[in-house]
Amino acid sequence: MEKINLKGMTLSELESFVKAVGIEPYRARQIFQWIYNKNVVSFEEMTNLSKPLRKKLAEKADIPGLKILRTNRSTQSGTIKFLFQLPDGEAVESVYMPDGGRRTVCVSSQVGCALQCRFCQTGKMGLKRNLEVWEIVDQVLAIERQLKVDITNLVMMGMGEPFHNYENVLRAAELFSHPEGLAIGQRKITISTSGLVPAIRRFTRENRRFKLAISLNATTDSMRSYLMPINKKYPLAELLSAVRDYSNTSRNRVTFEYVLISGKNDSREDARRLKKLLSGIRCKINLIPYNPTIPQFRAPDEETLHNFIQELLDFPAPVTVRRSNGGDIDAACGQLYVKNEGFAKIA
Repeated sequence: MEKINLKGMTLSELESFVKAVGIEPYRARQIFQWIYNKNVVSFEEMTNLSKPLRKKLAEKADIPGLKILRTNRSTQSGTIKFLFQLPDGEAVESVYMPDGGRRTVCVSSQVGCALQCRFCQTGKMGLKRNLEVWEIVDQVLAIERQLKVDITNLVMMGMGEPFHNYENVLRAAELFSHPEGLAIGQRKITISTSGLVPAIRRFTRENRRFKLAISLNATTDSMRSYLMPINKKYPLAELLSAVRDYSNTSRNRVTFEYVLISGKNDSREDARRLKKLLSGIRCKINLIPYNPTIPQFRAPDEETLHNFIQELLDFPAPVTVRRSNGGDIDAACGQLYVKNEGFAKIA
């Protein structure tokens, strides 16, 4: 009989499992804590359970883990990129980013991506499949085990479009934030989207407390549709209407990610349009000079970047510039996977 995977289960699901196999209900909470808080990889490590109970669990259930295929550590920033092998031989990436007291992990939600943004290496792969809840969760658990650290912040900005895997991503986020598990605060978990309007509106209706980030990257529909084809289905006006509703309902500040690409979206006029588009939205703007992964695109020069920032100085919200902390380790989404694709598929 196939064993039941306990990793990825909520506490209530574990309660149903232990009841179904004839184990005392209170054991569910202990198992939950062992998996998500104490981060064990076997039932044998669950030392407050009797040996017969641990044997019974091992016969009926499993707590799988992802295999680390490769790590690349940046000598510049301490950023570490992980390449994980999935049970079917596919691979995904996560990035660990230390910054003072903050220890952030960027996790993937899909193998590949269907959105085909022109500047993104992952988009070139196409979509292979969604990640299961446990495959999302174990990216963080595996990094904590490997580095012996507690993760403080989480961003769903890795490979894939998180809102294309809405159910599993939100279930994973709830597990990440559970006080008896990894206990990462909900407001320290950010979910990014390229602009799936129906999912943003659902996120708003459900009153999710996690933070929302929008990958914007252009100030006109023509340029955004060129860079990000999803804009043809959900153009800027429709997208920003949904974001305004989310901000007004949740009272949360939205992060707008804006990748600066030379000659595409980096002019003073773009900066002025950006201010106008985002006027009245409780937000912050995160400017990201392009980390060159696709040969036809490059980052703006320092003068152009400076001029763009100058135009935003009077914008009544925080504006930050995030330079790549992992340029020396190919820490842009999809790079490590693409370079190791043949190796990653070896079972």
